[in-house]
Amino acid sequence: MDYYNYLKSLHLIFVITWFAGLFYIVRLFVYQIEAADKPSPEKEILQKQYKIMSYRLWYIITWPSAVLASIFAFWMLFFTDLGSAWLKMPWMHVKLGFVFVLYLYHLKCQQIFGQLQRDEVKYTTNFMRLWNEVATIILFAVVFLVILKNAVNWVYGVVGIILFSVSIMLGFKFYKRIRERNKS
Repeated sequence: MDYYNYLKSLHLIFVITWFAGLFYIVRLFVYQIEAADKPSPEKEILQKQYKIMSYRLWYIITWPSAVLASIFAFWMLFFTDLGSAWLKMPWMHVKLGFVFVLYLYHLKCQQIFGQLQRDEVKYTTNFMRLWNEVATIILFAVVFLVILKNAVNWVYGVVGIILFSVSIMLGFKFYKRIRERNKS
């Protein structure tokens, strides 16, 4: 059991750093998109700095964390007795479904990262702010599933975070309108 707990600890550490990277990279995407609208030379200075920050975050923290979290997860699931028992449980199937969606999210972030590194701005800052909420919803769903170990009860947690996200977005829109009125 100690062996399993070491694997689980390492898995959790790298899941935390993976999510930290995903949350922060999207924030850097927002800053890069905003920098594209700045006048020269501010635009070039900011874009260069955000590219460096994004590159380091993405390749030194986020990708390695994703790979290591995955390695320790596979190790726990396929090479321990407890993991093989969990693979038979419905909640684990739902969790793995969310993990698959997380990989898709990560790959989409990779695509956006590449575009911004080439100075291709294809998304708005509002889209990026909403995009950041996707990782939050995945995180909530997975945590509730792992803690409750029930493929049904996690729904309440996800519904709660969706309602919370909607309220944040409504607050964001309200604040944006106030800002626009104050500018004029």
